[in-house]
Formats: sequence, structure tokens, C-alpha cells
Amino acid sequence: MDCIFCKIINKELPSDIVYEDDKVLVFKDINPKAPIHFLIVPKKHIESINHLQESDREIISNLIFTAKKLAKEKHIDGYKLVFNVGRKGGQMIDHIHLHFLAGKIAQIP
Repeated sequence: MDCIFCKIINKELPSDIVYEDDKVLVFKDINPKAPIHFLIVPKKHIESINHLQESDREIISNLIFTAKKLAKEKHIDGYKLVFNVGRKGGQMIDHIHLHFLAGKIAQIP
């Protein structure tokens, strides 16, 4: 598989890892849109929201609860969570991921 996020998950490519457990990996975005910009990525490869199966409900829940955990641990009381879906929706990597943005956040058109 030639997925950049899968390579990061498998430690084949370097990243600035913020958090990891058996289901998700969180790392800093290399092109941040806010002072704090993390990518919360499931370890299971799923191309996008459009490719989710009913059996993937727990994966999406894990992403959101990981965001909540990060906010609490890092004492962040306001943040934005964003899923981009498909190229027209701004998704650049074909591996589902949740953007966690905090601080002065760029407006999303």
C-alpha cells in the first residue's frame, strides 16, 4: 500500500507523534492551519467517510473521543474538529483522518 498515513502508522516515515494507542495515531500536521493542528488517524486504513461501513462506527467514535482526551490532557478548552471528504471537500490524503485545530483558527470557507 502506498498510503502516507499507513507508512507513518507503521513508522516507515517520520512524524511528530502526539499520542498513540492500539487504535489511533495522532501527529502534528506538517502544514498547520492553526497554532495547534493535529491529525487524528485510525490505524485501520479507510479511504474516506464515503468508504465507511456500519462496522466502522467504533472507529469514528474513537477519533472523536481521542480529540476529547487530547483537549483535556493539553488543557485546551476550545477547538475545532474537521473531516474533509474527497478532493472537492479538501481531502488530500486517501486515509480518513480528523483535524484537531486550536488557537487562532483559519476560517473554513
